[in-house]
Amino acid sequence: MLKDVTLIHSMKKQLILYIALIFPTLLFSQETKFDSLVIKGIDEIYSLEFEQAEFTFEKLKTDYPKHPAGKFFSAMIIWWKVLLDLNNEQYDDLFYDKLEEVIDFCDDILDENENDPEALFFKGGAIGFRGRLRSIRKDWFDAAADGKEALPLVFKAYEIDSTNIDLKLGFGIYNYYAAAVPEKYPAVKPLMFFFPKGDKKKGIEYLENTAYNGKYTQIESRYFLMNLYFNFEQDYSESLKWAKLLHKEFPDNPVFHRFIGRIYIRLYGYPEASVIFKDIHKKCLRKKTGYNKRVEREALYYMGLFHFSEDNTDSSFSYFAKCDSVASKIEEDENGFVVNTALYLGMLNDQLNKRDKALFYYEKVLDYDEFRESHEKAERYLEKPYEK
Repeated sequence: MLKDVTLIHSMKKQLILYIALIFPTLLFSQETKFDSLVIKGIDEIYSLEFEQAEFTFEKLKTDYPKHPAGKFFSAMIIWWKVLLDLNNEQYDDLFYDKLEEVIDFCDDILDENENDPEALFFKGGAIGFRGRLRSIRKDWFDAAADGKEALPLVFKAYEIDSTNIDLKLGFGIYNYYAAAVPEKYPAVKPLMFFFPKGDKKKGIEYLENTAYNGKYTQIESRYFLMNLYFNFEQDYSESLKWAKLLHKEFPDNPVFHRFIGRIYIRLYGYPEASVIFKDIHKKCLRKKTGYNKRVEREALYYMGLFHFSEDNTDSSFSYFAKCDSVASKIEEDENGFVVNTALYLGMLNDQLNKRDKALFYYEKVLDYDEFRESHEKAERYLEKPYEK
């Protein structure tokens, strides 16, 4: 009898030890499965593999029905469809609807537990992305209001779980843009009076931290750093560093691809830019996802500009003529590419001794709105032919 009791006691100890060993493994296995699905789906979004990403996040919703991540990242698929063509607003309403679903889903969780860190994180993220699109559409007041609403949610989530580095993406975005946007767009300054003060340096520090150490936010942080160094800091070498990292990981993403070409243009690296835009043009001809007519027009324009700078008149004319043809198929208001293409075609026709065609293009420039002294140049060349 005593022997049986001892045996049972020994078996119980072994079972407890087994559970103690295996339970964390099971938890780790579940967390690893969740993380692997999220990271797989995120990579598919940035690779523009939207159908695969939809499948991945539908699986995430099925396997983790009470977690907001599936709904949030499904909305990010639509976000990238917006980013691929910012002139086209066809996805705006769908994106707002998807974000509203995330916010409502998180609110239901927070009604039961107001301190749920995941619900706070994803609700803050959804509101933040809504603000991003509103800022792109120059809806500054609503964009600022979204920033003000999102930030406390992210702070609260961080108070609950300070080990979550991904939360610092929100701190970084707000701190940088709350300071930088009013500087670049003075009309926004009055709107920022009631909002927490930003700090550009601190914002960049947060973004660099998540760019290197984030679990889900590494790529998005790198995207922000590439963008802010290009558009706000004018530090093109630093922007190029991040653009190259992104392009290396996602070589068929035209947003990252074009950034490298644009940065080289700003650095007056026309030969390097020409190589990049030639590759972009090839992908446009192969009709790869995201390499649309606007991307093709830009690639042709910069290749024309490169050959113009090299005094290759025939090649430059060929690229600008193709650019003009592609531009004619895009329904939108005129912009710098359209105006300058007409101006260069006038100048090139003058070089080719085709004065009548040159005059046609100079008149065309005058029909467009002024873009960086375009009217002054066109009027000058109407009076006297362009010469090198």
